Amino acid sequence: MTTQQEYPVLWPVPTRWADNDHYGHVNNVTYYSYFDTAVNAWLMAATGTDIRELPAIGVVAQTSCQYLGSLSFPDQLRVGLRISRLGRSSITYELAIFRVLDNANPDETLELAATGSFVHVYVDRVSRKSVEIPPVIRTAAATLVAAGE
Repeated sequence: MTTQQEYPVLWPVPTRWADNDHYGHVNNVTYYSYFDTAVNAWLMAATGTDIRELPAIGVVAQTSCQYLGSLSFPDQLRVGLRISRLGRSSITYELAIFRVLDNANPDETLELAATGSFVHVYVDRVSRKSVEIPPVIRTAAATLVAAGE
């Protein structure tokens, strides 16, 4: 069973009114938005850089998600982040979405709702050809590399 202790970062992401679908729960495609939001918001916070302005940008090459529980607005979430592979030009994130059960103790009362992965490949912002991960990104990413990697 995946637990929040396995992730060095738990990034807060709120659900939004528009996230719910006709069936009254967060639509499956929205989970990918939570992954994207958490990864890129964390990168900006960890690097102190607007990553959109770097000469090399991370584009999503692959994502996956395993749904384990239902979410619904107004749930508060924590997206767990860790890195399973830090390559020359790509980063593979392992992610978990946790629902906060008690807003008074948000990081202590979490229920697993989904796990997934997310691969960023770094490309030159103009040519879109593969390039090395920018040093500022690599330095931040190294702090999330899972033990044994």
